[in-house]
Amino acid sequence: MPELVPRVDVSGWRDGGAARRREVAAAIDDGCRRVGFLEIVGHGVDRAALDAALVALDAFWALPADVKLRQAPADLMTNRGYSPPRAESLAYSLGVDAGPDTFEAFNIGPQDWPAGDPVYERERHGVFAANLWPAEVPALRPALTAYFAAAAALARRLTEIFAAALGLPEGYFAPFTDHSTDTMRCLNYHAAARPDGAAGEPARMGAHTDYGILTVLYGDRTPGLEIVGPDGAWHPVVPGPGGLLVNLGDLLAQWTNDRWRSTVHRVVLPAAESGRAARRRSIAFFHDGNYDAVVECLPTCASADDPPRYPPVVAGQHLAAKLAAPRLLRPTTAASTLGDRAAAVTGRLDQFD
Repeated sequence: MPELVPRVDVSGWRDGGAARRREVAAAIDDGCRRVGFLEIVGHGVDRAALDAALVALDAFWALPADVKLRQAPADLMTNRGYSPPRAESLAYSLGVDAGPDTFEAFNIGPQDWPAGDPVYERERHGVFAANLWPAEVPALRPALTAYFAAAAALARRLTEIFAAALGLPEGYFAPFTDHSTDTMRCLNYHAAARPDGAAGEPARMGAHTDYGILTVLYGDRTPGLEIVGPDGAWHPVVPGPGGLLVNLGDLLAQWTNDRWRSTVHRVVLPAAESGRAARRRSIAFFHDGNYDAVVECLPTCASADDPPRYPPVVAGQHLAAKLAAPRLLRPTTAASTLGDRAAAVTGRLDQFD
């Protein structure tokens, strides 16, 4: 992997002493300041759980399109179940019309929650809607819920490290994430060759930033993921063996007053050639914070010379505005975190060459 994306071993956060924990926090802070993308190793996520999820997903992706569409939610804004190719255009979340995205997705959220929690109960038909499971692939539910739990545990451990890296008290983020609107999005990119053997249409996901606190991303080592680096150019990112990618979302950028920034990224799978299909799989776990959490500048991230740049925002309102834009094909009403990068970045967001 290019040096642009640092590789951080976080095993010392659990297994090391105070000095090792400080080293981990410092490495996280450095990567989040410079690029906002990290490759995490020593993360403790069981490879067997990941492999089981991928096997079950392959069985689901192989189903006929009409069978998969039975798992599409009735409401376009329900972030559950199946989303077919061309159903979204993620670049709208940055206010850019870049045409439809061609990935297919399967989305799940928490499988259950504590009885009587008022936030869960209030949103049980919204952000905490029931998951949709296809009867044709019975292995999908246990496999995805197991990997969901592993990714959620890692996300919460990372927020512990984030608190230390930002000079905050231990457990600072816990009250903002104890009923987090976590979502796991499983993605399949498939670029098929044309019958005449010519190159087919590339499979793609439009340029965007993630919306919440952090994303834990598994991706095949198939090239395609690209990020905008500090130089304003697109750079390919391919994780090493055993590594998981972690990137920051817009809410964390606002929380940190742009000390840490969410990074613009996209996926452009090369077109199939010589009769061979091109394929990429990924699983993105989004840790987005409590639906009712008020996000405002952290006390360690502002000063008289660097006052807060964003007004306070309710996390759920921000998330809803971001989710609506790609699905309704209209520019988002959520605050932009591109800041002084906007002019350099947005002019190229709709280019896939």
